[in-house]
Amino acid sequence: MTFAPKTFDSTATGPLNGIRVLDLSRLMAGNMLSLQLADFGADVIKIEPPEGDPLRDWKDDGHSLFWKTYGRNKRSVMLNLRQPQAMAALWVLVETADVFIENFRPGTLEKMGLAPEKLLQRNPDLIVVRISGFGQTGPYAHLPGFGTIVEAMSGFADRTGFPDREPVLPPLALADMIAGIYGASSTMMALYARQVGMARGQVIDLSLLEPMFSVLGPEAAIHAVTGKIKQRVGSASNTASPRNVYQCADGKYLALSGSTPAVAKRIFEIIGCPAMNDDPRFATNSDRVKNRALVDEAIGGWFATRDSADALATMRAAGATVGPVYNIADAMEDAHFQEREIIVDAADDRFGTLPMHNIVPRLSATPGQWRLPAPELGEHTDTVLREAGLDPETLAGEDG
Repeated sequence: MTFAPKTFDSTATGPLNGIRVLDLSRLMAGNMLSLQLADFGADVIKIEPPEGDPLRDWKDDGHSLFWKTYGRNKRSVMLNLRQPQAMAALWVLVETADVFIENFRPGTLEKMGLAPEKLLQRNPDLIVVRISGFGQTGPYAHLPGFGTIVEAMSGFADRTGFPDREPVLPPLALADMIAGIYGASSTMMALYARQVGMARGQVIDLSLLEPMFSVLGPEAAIHAVTGKIKQRVGSASNTASPRNVYQCADGKYLALSGSTPAVAKRIFEIIGCPAMNDDPRFATNSDRVKNRALVDEAIGGWFATRDSADALATMRAAGATVGPVYNIADAMEDAHFQEREIIVDAADDRFGTLPMHNIVPRLSATPGQWRLPAPELGEHTDTVLREAGLDPETLAGEDG
């Protein structure tokens, strides 16, 4: 199934039409946050220094594809905030904004003269989102906090990988992505609270650490009650069995999960081991977790004798929960990805079209809109300043 490329329509509106966001953040978390708002119609204005958001320099074979994806539906205004006239222009824009996003190291905003109390004094209805590695308070507040560090300190890396190997960090900006989604959610909560009169403006203290820690679930409670620290188990699970990735005869891998008793029973029947369902070592999920090595030996042996396509079809036909381990090329060719338009082609002035993730989530009545391609640095400076009643010429002579 082939769909027409997504074309950008600057006149399109979404459910957040009328909400203006000033995004002074750099790299991933802030851009992920503002992307969620921009995709659903907010007027996100990226305030960039003369050198641009460093995300523009995250390149693959010389192409700024991160920026192409996370800069979409936003406008770029270049301001050298070291210059008084640029700072004066920013203050005018603050008066027009609903949301202000920053991710400087704690204390930097204050040194710039943009302390939250000053921002709220100028615009009492402003939602100020402060993104940092460890939060605005606490012993680590002053430390630089990229996602890599909090992925380690949150406990996530210690749970990832195999027990006889080093802890594994995610190969992507996972902490930033999770924080960005939390940030978009909290921003919408604050906007709603403002709308219903519970508050006017407020400050959101969003660390990368706390959202990342939250995805570990009840591990703190587990440790407190049992005294145990969960260990790395590769692609298996400390919580459920069967659950792992298994290699087939053709070298491809399938992921399988039997987290419920009915599915686990079905899997043992499929692999020709129905007696395991009557064996007390595998009677309950807890029993299967304790004897995970035996479970994986039996299931892994079955997969090893079959091609992945045959194994996948057999397992699915029997109602087992199973799926292939895809790389990006596999995902782009998959019929479900195509029919659901999980990956879409967006019009691009350089490449003609460029595949990227679709707008998520899907809203039936007020879906997100493809309004603007990722902007060139400072592309909208003059337009935005004029909208605010400012004369762009007053900044033209400034350094940068």
